[in-house]
Amino acid sequence: MDDSLYYKRTIVKETVFSHALGQERSLRVYLPPGYNELLSYPVIYCQDGEDFFNFGRIATTMNRLIFDDNVEPAIIVGVDVDKTVRTSEYAPEGERFGAYCAFFAEELIPFIEDHYPVRADLNERILAGDSLGGTVSLHLALDYRSLFCQVISLSGAFLQTTQERIEAEDDLSWLKLSMVIGLDETEVTTERGTFDFVEANRKTKQLLVTRSCSLHYEEKPGKHIWGFWQNELPGMLKRFLT
Repeated sequence: MDDSLYYKRTIVKETVFSHALGQERSLRVYLPPGYNELLSYPVIYCQDGEDFFNFGRIATTMNRLIFDDNVEPAIIVGVDVDKTVRTSEYAPEGERFGAYCAFFAEELIPFIEDHYPVRADLNERILAGDSLGGTVSLHLALDYRSLFCQVISLSGAFLQTTQERIEAEDDLSWLKLSMVIGLDETEVTTERGTFDFVEANRKTKQLLVTRSCSLHYEEKPGKHIWGFWQNELPGMLKRFLT
């Protein structure tokens, strides 16, 4: 295989106005090799869209999976975020959290489905996020279960509020979740303080397992950085796309 094929990609820049947020939000949409608007595709929605493309190299990863592993081609939607309000939008306690979730479920999804041939079945949608991006992705699945049932979490910030949200559920057998946490993430400094993400993910794992969540959970040597997450993405995407 000519390596140059991995790096050829079509990424469309989009802007969608959000009434919930009261502002425009920029998106980047990856169209897979051989894209044909007469076909239909699974879709992956990524929080921190710019980071997933630039640091996670998700477009190159998807090309490799399509060419080398016969994975079904998918469309990827990266939702950009202003880092100055990221915690406000992604953290369950954040003042913009409710508005962001409403934007995502009620405005972003219809926009993409109106403009691209993505499948509208919840089993053909994947949510992906790192750290707080994993948090908001899980909450979206819990709060909009008619839309989402598949989540990729890269070192999710599953702290007390998220754990309490899971505890409020009796049956999560409908939820499919792929989680990875780095064993070096015992002291992660965030805007809200320093936390032991390993302990938080282990506790969250137990809460999910006792509620029959379909969970794939891994702990590996790794830090709270894209250098770790980038290497985990291929396997996690394959889990949902094959």
